[in-house]
Amino acid sequence: MDDKFSPIPARVLPEAFSDLEPFSQWALATESERIAARDSSTLEELQVFYEVMMARIPAIIGYVDKFPFDRLPDDARNLFNLALSAVEASIAVELYHQPQVINGFDRARFRPVE
Repeated sequence: MDDKFSPIPARVLPEAFSDLEPFSQWALATESERIAARDSSTLEELQVFYEVMMARIPAIIGYVDKFPFDRLPDDARNLFNLALSAVEASIAVELYHQPQVINGFDRARFRPVE
């Protein structure tokens, strides 16, 4: 097999949200993962993600609301998780103006219940 061609990655978001696929690495399942992603990003990366996502949040909510929450299809669950990550980005962009919490305690001490 020729290794110079990599397989096309599977789509992780619903087709109607394919424009958000470049941000699919933000479809993180836990609060700890989302906070760690925010903390390890630059403000510029967060700003781009935030701006794209804020324009799509109403459509995302409308789409996810079509399903019972405990039976979300995988692509809708990923979309929901992407929206939760957008909330983390919004905090950094709107309030902190930096990725990390201002005057917060050591993040290693924070243990969210997940």
